[in-house]
This record gives sequence, C-alpha cells and structure tokens, in this order.
Amino acid sequence: MVFTIITLPITILFIVMGLSQLFYAIKLKRMFPKEHNFYNSFIVVLLWIVTGIMYPFFYMEDNEHVRFHQSFSMSIICIFSLLLIFSILIYQHRVVLKDRPYLKQNRTLAKFLEKYELTNIKQNNNKSYSLRTDFHRKLFHLLPAGVIIILYNFSVHIWEGVLHADQVWGISGHDYGMFLILTIGYAGVILFAALDLIRLSYIFENRNIYHLLPDSLSNLLIKALRRNEIYEFTKTGMLILSMVLLLFLPFGIFAAAALITSIGDGFASLVGVAFGKHHFPKNSNKTIIGYVAGFLASFSVSLFALFVFEPALLPFKVIVISLSGGIVFLIIDLLSLKIDDNILNPIFCGIIMTFFYNIL
Repeated sequence: MVFTIITLPITILFIVMGLSQLFYAIKLKRMFPKEHNFYNSFIVVLLWIVTGIMYPFFYMEDNEHVRFHQSFSMSIICIFSLLLIFSILIYQHRVVLKDRPYLKQNRTLAKFLEKYELTNIKQNNNKSYSLRTDFHRKLFHLLPAGVIIILYNFSVHIWEGVLHADQVWGISGHDYGMFLILTIGYAGVILFAALDLIRLSYIFENRNIYHLLPDSLSNLLIKALRRNEIYEFTKTGMLILSMVLLLFLPFGIFAAAALITSIGDGFASLVGVAFGKHHFPKNSNKTIIGYVAGFLASFSVSLFALFVFEPALLPFKVIVISLSGGIVFLIIDLLSLKIDDNILNPIFCGIIMTFFYNIL
C-alpha cells in the first residue's frame, strides 16, 4: 500500500496528536518532575507518529474497494470522532455548566485529588476493595486485545469464510478485518487522547478546560488511575498504540503478545495482591508469587493463542515460542524499568516470539 489523499488526513492527525502530547509532556515534567514519567510520554509520542505513518501499510491490497473502506474509516477517525469530542465539550459548557457555577468550582484538580485520596484510603484499608478495583482496571486493559481478536476472526472466518461477503464487497477478509480494527482502534485512541488533553489541561493557567470533563468520567478515573498516573497519559491509550504495531506479525503471535500484556500482567498483579507475602525487591510492591503467576499465565495464554490461531505449527515450536513470551514477560517484570509495561510487554514479547517463529 501507499499514501493516498484518503489516508493522508489520518497520518496528519496522528502526528498532530503526538506533537500535542509532547508539548503537554514537557510542561508536565517541568511542573511535576517527580510525578511525571517523561520516558513514557516520549515513547507514546513516537508511537503516535509511527502508527499514523503506518496506517495505509496494514492493508494487503490497493484497489477501489479497499479505498472506499479507507475513505469511510478516515471519515470516522478524522471527522466523526472529533465532532463527538467537540459535541461533548459544547454540551458541558452550554447545558451542564450553564447557570451552575458550583459545578465548575467542584471540577478542579484539587477536588479530584481530594476525592482520590478518600477512595485510596478506603482501598488501602480494605483488601477486597483493592482486589476489586485492580480487577476492574486489568479487565479494562483486556478490552483492546479482546476486540481486535474478535474482529479479525469474524472478518476472516465468518465474513469471508462463511458469508463469502468478500465476493460482494471486493475486499478480502484480512483487509476487512484491518478496516474494522483500525477504524475502531484509531478512533478510540483519539477519544482517549482528547480525554487526556482535557484532564491534563490543569497545567495551563489561562486555558484550563478541566471543568469540561464530565463527572462520570472523572469518577471512573478516580477508580482506574494509580497515584502517579494522575500526572500521566492514560494507560489504555498507550496500550492501543503499542498493539497496533503488532498487527504486522502473524496473527497467532499478535494474539499471544496481546494476551500476555493484559492477562499475564493482570494475573501477576491480582495474585500478588491477594496472596503475596514475600516482596522482591524488598521495597517493591511486587511479590515472588506474583512473578510466578504472571509467568504461568503468560505461558498459558501463549499456548492457547498459538494452538488456536496457528494450528499448522508443530507442538514443540508452540511450546518454545510460548516459553519465550513468558520469559520475556518475567524479565520485564523483574527489571521494573521506568518505561511502562503496557509499552514494553507487547512490543518485546512480539519481537522475541516472532524471532523463534521464523527460525524454528
């Protein structure tokens, strides 16, 4: 595939979003040097630019039918998603906040932190509440991987394989799957980015629009964010951007890496919170049993993904690839690097598993 006038607006929009987040990141680092992780932010900016540039190359064919779907996709990503964001902002400004100055006064970072601290105290004093909150957070991280896997298999095995709709629409199941995945994924990450730009606008003294953030979203963030993430871009956005790059890999490898990122990390966290007693390192909140649970979960979901989506692979090859994914996850977890696991896990697990996929 090549760049066309149809796909160019998507590339431009994603580059603009990346540069906007870079501007935010620089200001956040200056204002909150201890809280804001600039390493994560800079990599997310690069992911925005790369995913924008790579958009047209996910399609295998270039014909009038593919371009029709790309045009529809571009309209949703670049027009509908932006109109939706502006509509929400206008509704908040013109309807919700009109003649209600007390609402605007309550929608500040200080009030958010006050509510967050009260919720955090409850979580620290109630182990079951902490587990429930962490479970909801990890379940939310599973959503992007689950949606991609379902959409791709629907397109290849049902839309093309059973319904033979490819003969009607002139586009293969693979490219139709890419159309669905990229449209939903790119539009979704734009919405998450807009949420971040509104939420983090407290860094501007005269252009602060934090009060336009709906209360329902603010309450959701109180439950979903960790303390340091209040000064960061949301994890779901960076997770989607990281997973998009894996769409070039064999689908079984993509599914394995995506499930490792969500389920492996989720098991490590949940089991560690529920049963962990021995911490490693000593001053860390990570536990030995959490590491073991994460490795076993990563190995298991990799076996499942490869057996289901790569049935032609020999069992020995499946086991080796799955072990490599689990080991990479364990190493990343043990190293506790400054770069977020939602970036490192999908990319490095995908690279290493693809290496063994090709050489064995």
